[in-house]
Amino acid sequence: MISFIKSLYLTKRFFIALLGIICLFILSFSFNFLEGLTVGICGLWIGVVIYEIVNLYRLKNGLNGERHLAQRLSNGDQNEIRIAIHNKYPFKVDLEIIDEIPYQFQRRDNSWKMEVDAEDDVSFNYNLRPVKRGEYEFGFINVFASYFTSMIQRRYRLGEQVSVPVYPSYLMMQKYEFAAFSHQLIEFGIKRVRKLGHTMEFEQIKEYVRGDDPRTINWKATGRSNALMVNTYQDERSQPIYCIIDKGRMMRFPFDGLSLLDYSINASLVLSNIAMKKQDKAGLITFSNKMSSVVVADRKPRHIQKILDALYNQKTLYKESNFEMLSAFVNTRIKQRSLMLLFTNFESYSSFQRQLPYFVSMARRHLVIIVFFRNRELAEMIGRNPKNTQEVYTQVVAQQYESEKYLITKKLQGYGIHTILTYPEDLTVDTINKYLELKARGTI
Repeated sequence: MISFIKSLYLTKRFFIALLGIICLFILSFSFNFLEGLTVGICGLWIGVVIYEIVNLYRLKNGLNGERHLAQRLSNGDQNEIRIAIHNKYPFKVDLEIIDEIPYQFQRRDNSWKMEVDAEDDVSFNYNLRPVKRGEYEFGFINVFASYFTSMIQRRYRLGEQVSVPVYPSYLMMQKYEFAAFSHQLIEFGIKRVRKLGHTMEFEQIKEYVRGDDPRTINWKATGRSNALMVNTYQDERSQPIYCIIDKGRMMRFPFDGLSLLDYSINASLVLSNIAMKKQDKAGLITFSNKMSSVVVADRKPRHIQKILDALYNQKTLYKESNFEMLSAFVNTRIKQRSLMLLFTNFESYSSFQRQLPYFVSMARRHLVIIVFFRNRELAEMIGRNPKNTQEVYTQVVAQQYESEKYLITKKLQGYGIHTILTYPEDLTVDTINKYLELKARGTI
């Protein structure tokens, strides 16, 4: 009986019909001829309500349903969720479906209305875009079934409660990986980089075919085999590529829901995967006021999963970053010359100057790229025509802030340190482009 009461809901139509009957009863006190009609309508209304209740509760489980989703969600991406409902009733029912999605999404539009024919199935998809890593709790699928006049609804709680982790953007990683294999990276903004000469890592000697570079002819091998033979070369492999992620307070600024830290984490995952597909070794270092995670550069088959797990577990209080500690760690612990992409951000030119000696120290032994961010809103503000004195002042401050970013770039380049100054949404493409550019030049 308790479960019956908990699952029975009265709809808006029920109360409208009840209000109409009450009004008719009130009118019947003044107009006696309405009394019989009102009693008849009331009896009919009660009969319809009982009829709907009987039909909706004639089956113990009139509906079945489940939620289909991946074992983990991808941070910053649209993740597809599928709801499937099976109607066991021998008649068509109207459904109102409300999915209990995790509170982190703060959505109020997760309800759908549809009709399902007798003993038929219905399914639909919707997307969720998480902007934070961590555990997300899905509840039940609440389905409100109604029949005939839809004055009564029976609630079903379908599916099951499930906890799903949100990982760094592995969907983006898979997308770029597929594009790399199908030679479609240019569609994502990845530039075609012309190789400057060739690298000096010898691969094999083979017979000359039309199109081979005549400068690679091996005359000794040609003399021994009585056929024109050429040397072939391949890109240098097994070069260590480290993504170093600053988790300090300057990385908490948001853009399109994601923090700069999460943009850096997603880009690091994609770049690490691309590097490993290029037969290089990928590694990871994270730090803030102290060293956090260190994944030594490698390219074993399961290594990308190790990096993914390390990125998923990154937590920070956004404290002041200790670049002196980072520089000492890199110079003492990483012996082999490596490409290091440091994802960070600067509040001002003066804050950058305090860290410059540590960047220079790291660049003595490694090829360092400093990756930092432009502010899209400031750039748009600079491009507007000011309408009053307040907007002129704001625009001047924005221009000064932007000019300091370019001044930082020039200062770093003067010390032989590469830079990437980018918008958050362009971060992944720009870092891949820089990696491929340095790879083509043979500077790694």
